[in-house]
Amino acid sequence: MNALYQCRDLTQRYEGRAVLRLPELNIARGEVLALTGPNGAGKSTLLRLLAFLEEPASGELHFHGTPGRAPRQEVTLLLQEPYLLKTSVFENVVYGLRVRGRRHDLREAAEAAMLAVGFAPEREMLRRPWKALSGGEKQRVALAARLILRPLVLLLDEPTSSVDAASAKAIEAAVRQAALAGTTVVAASHDLAWLACLDARRLELDRSS
Repeated sequence: MNALYQCRDLTQRYEGRAVLRLPELNIARGEVLALTGPNGAGKSTLLRLLAFLEEPASGELHFHGTPGRAPRQEVTLLLQEPYLLKTSVFENVVYGLRVRGRRHDLREAAEAAMLAVGFAPEREMLRRPWKALSGGEKQRVALAARLILRPLVLLLDEPTSSVDAASAKAIEAAVRQAALAGTTVVAASHDLAWLACLDARRLELDRSS
């Protein structure tokens, strides 16, 4: 297996309490992995470790066979409660490209990313302010802002927990398309039916993992 991530004896502790124990995990490049398990099992913690937002308390976490952080542009995490800039949809979607120095073809890229998450790429939607969006629309815009970067790894933490059925379906389609294009996807969710649609390998965590 061409392992993108290799985890060995991975543990995380908060205030001295173990919240994750993972003896071994390999994630192949281009794989879709579903994380399941009860609250407190460490799913969100594992995602933060895979996103290199935290350092593990102990164990090994290798990316491309090398310990340490991945380049920031290669790994992106979509949280359950998306954070949007207090500006237009367009500026939210292209923000990552701007900070990476891209100045040209931003509208074309934004329209393609919005189409990927189920929005018709009309300019009116791109002009809308963040505060005019519903919860499902905010989550889809936040996903578009990540997909526009064409990340190597897309990490999802309960992406459909607070969205309507239409938004959940649009997110599913976008994630499936990203996976088909070669993006490695790791998704944590309690929605087993939604995860089943991703045709993912399943890893169930529990509080004694």
